[in-house]
Amino acid sequence: MKSKNQIINIAMYILLALFLRFVMVDIMSSGSLVFKVIAIATIFIVGIVFIFRGTANIIEETTDVLKDRTGLAGGFLQSLGTAFPDMIIGVTAAVLSLSVRESDVTRSINLAIIAAAATFGSNIYNIVHAVWCLYRQNLSNRLSKTILMFPPLKIGGKLTPLDQHSAKPSKREMDAAIDILSVLTLLTAVVAVFMVIFGQVKSLGGVVEGDVYELTRPVGILLFLLCVGTLYYFRKDERPQSLEKEIIEEEKYYTKQKTIRIWLDLVLSGIAILFAAESMVRAMEVFAHLTHLPFVATGILAGVIGCFGEMLVVHNFSVNPKGRIGDAIVGVAMDNIVTTLGASIVAVMGGIFLGGNSLIVIFMIILAGNTVLIQQISRLKNAIK
Repeated sequence: MKSKNQIINIAMYILLALFLRFVMVDIMSSGSLVFKVIAIATIFIVGIVFIFRGTANIIEETTDVLKDRTGLAGGFLQSLGTAFPDMIIGVTAAVLSLSVRESDVTRSINLAIIAAAATFGSNIYNIVHAVWCLYRQNLSNRLSKTILMFPPLKIGGKLTPLDQHSAKPSKREMDAAIDILSVLTLLTAVVAVFMVIFGQVKSLGGVVEGDVYELTRPVGILLFLLCVGTLYYFRKDERPQSLEKEIIEEEKYYTKQKTIRIWLDLVLSGIAILFAAESMVRAMEVFAHLTHLPFVATGILAGVIGCFGEMLVVHNFSVNPKGRIGDAIVGVAMDNIVTTLGASIVAVMGGIFLGGNSLIVIFMIILAGNTVLIQQISRLKNAIK
């Protein structure tokens, strides 16, 4: 962003988010099909293109400044902001699920399935997108030439060989990312195993076809503690040198601001994300009813919304050779830990359910993606001299 005063942009995002929540959601609740379609389209377009994209830029601009001032890892700070939509979408769906559990069991379970599919589905998009970014970066390194991120499209930017970057990531950052992804793999396996062993639900009375599994409260509490412990353990920065001189022009705005002002901007951005995410959850539910799309598929598609900010940050850090790709990689791993933390909170609330087939597919893709991402990070580490 080029604005001299980011607070104006943030205020605009908050106003747009309030407009979606209190105007477009009401229009979407009307009986007219045309109004429903217009409202759904408006919620998704404004939410993704303006609110999520804008707040992702703010997160990107502030993380390196805060990293230098606090000693916390840039990827850790990045994940706290970019994973917020994932958590809010999941928690909001869970709250809505619990609010109608006594009056409408079918809707309650469907919302709980959206909560689970959106939460874990966003991990899939994060990992797959990061794998592609690193694959292209490693290919650029191997060919020793600049290549397009999404050939033949130029709109996605270009990747340059690592030896041409003005600043390079550290091997310690790569090691930290590998360690975090290894922990994420273990946590994902724990969730899948415990849902199958202890979470089978048999008392739905035919409300939902097929086997349904719940992430139970005791497992949710255990998962919460493990995620918090992981975030705390990997909170410190692993990049030995500051890249203050390499901060892009837009970020210089925050180098002149007080730390409390930077945190305030992040909190206000979170408020905008909160209202936009709630509007999107309600829009997803209406969309599923209109299209008869399975709720688990709706939830997985919603994962794109939740992880859009993280994907955008990773993409920007990859195509802008400023040494921030290390932050991006650690951020992806941390983001998925924070998202899993959000899943544990939803589980404690009693709002995570998945059908048997979707459970297997989602968790197998996450585990496979983690494995390939670790491989790509190892190759990138080998290119660092």
